[in-house]
Amino acid sequence: MAKALAPDVSTWPEENPQLIGSRCNDCAATTWPRQQRCPRCSGADLSDLLLERSGKLVAWTTQGFVPKLPYAGKENADNFEAFGIGLVQLGDDVRVETRLTEGDPAVLRTGMDVELTFVPLYVDDAGEEVVTVAFKPV
Repeated sequence: MAKALAPDVSTWPEENPQLIGSRCNDCAATTWPRQQRCPRCSGADLSDLLLERSGKLVAWTTQGFVPKLPYAGKENADNFEAFGIGLVQLGDDVRVETRLTEGDPAVLRTGMDVELTFVPLYVDDAGEEVVTVAFKPV
């Protein structure tokens, strides 16, 4: 059994999970994750919006060292493996900053198609696997 690191940001563990964003009913700005106030107009009239599962990689980099605390991943200085971080455009709605399943710079390309998935991040003290949002090349 697994659980989500941030259960309120997606519909995981549904079969085809989606990210849950917000759309401002005043100015139509879209955000992820959900917000209580619009970052564009400061309005408080927002609705939940299920975001597209696939998009385009707009920009990317690799995380080549263990992130600073309070990073919750399983990696430490002895077993760390670099991973990709990307900015993904989901339709015309929103760009999300996210972990990528691919960390090899020879494989990652700006403009490549990517799709939402969830990857293991660590095993908690109770022995339960914790997963996080990621996008994978398609």
